[in-house]
Amino acid sequence: MLPNQAKKLRVLVVDDSSFMRMVIRSVLEKDPAIEVIGVAVDGIEGVEKALALKPDLITMDIEMPRLDGISALKQIMAKAPTRVLMVSTLTCEGAKATFDALDAGAIDYIPKNVTDSIDAQKTFKEELLRKVKGSAGSILGRSMASTVPPSRIVVPPRPTVAPRPAGQRYQYVGIGASTGGPVAVQEVLGRIPGNFPHGIVVAIHMPKAFTGPYAERLNTKCSLQVKEAKAGDIIQPGVVLVTPGGMHTALVRQGSTVAVRTIATAEHPQYIYVPSVDHMLTTFADACNGSLLGVILTGMGADGFKGMKHLKTRGGGTIVQDEATSTIYGMPRACIEGGVADSVLPLTQIGPEITKVAG
Repeated sequence: MLPNQAKKLRVLVVDDSSFMRMVIRSVLEKDPAIEVIGVAVDGIEGVEKALALKPDLITMDIEMPRLDGISALKQIMAKAPTRVLMVSTLTCEGAKATFDALDAGAIDYIPKNVTDSIDAQKTFKEELLRKVKGSAGSILGRSMASTVPPSRIVVPPRPTVAPRPAGQRYQYVGIGASTGGPVAVQEVLGRIPGNFPHGIVVAIHMPKAFTGPYAERLNTKCSLQVKEAKAGDIIQPGVVLVTPGGMHTALVRQGSTVAVRTIATAEHPQYIYVPSVDHMLTTFADACNGSLLGVILTGMGADGFKGMKHLKTRGGGTIVQDEATSTIYGMPRACIEGGVADSVLPLTQIGPEITKVAG
């Protein structure tokens, strides 16, 4: 728990738009557990107020005069590390800047989608409140490498597991993540060699405008080929498909191959998070008859647990990121406490373990 969280979560709002400052402040102050302790109109003032007020969390716009949000973030992280949520425009440029900010230490981002649409405004307000309150539970200064010895645990109750012939390796890999995921997924994939003989699918909670640029970014930083998935794509060895934002992705059997099927969110209103990790893993496990290694990384909530549970009933294997290296431990914790984690590993060991188990 944060030192001030027993009272109120103290938030600093940094944005050059008076309209956005008003919207963010209005949404946050309606929650009795949150107090907006100040606002700043640009990066320079944001740094000054961050140092003076010592907020629990900062919402930070990216494009601002005098000093942009990423530069301000770097100064804050160097002088007084603080939880920072970036407020990002839903554009390709906004996506690239957001990923730079996450690399620089931001906890998460909030897509700026305040238009004349009542639905868009409602979504932005709900997302803002959810991420501000969820990120308050994150711990700064997490290392990718844990000092705690990796554990292999079996936590009851476990689902009935279909037997798998001794020595048989998994033929596919499915990875799910949320908050902290963009950096974590990059770390995992960066440790898998380019000649990896199996296909990988990544589902990470992102808006539609972000998944394409994210896949392009990963493609430049990893030995594997990475691209955004499209309907009809076939899962291929050594290729990573990032499920597209704004919709759900299912994997389906297509002859002797496994193919991508995209699905409108309206078809599965039970899934809160988009793209759904649960849906991706569940359909993937069925499409490959259980020959799937499921991996759950950092993220708030419990998306992925039901998919991992189903995967285990089909005879698949599972890896979960440990608490010490997770930005938010929600998704990994759900899998561990639900008894569906075969291996619990620090972030730097997950890529090598995938290569070993499925290679």
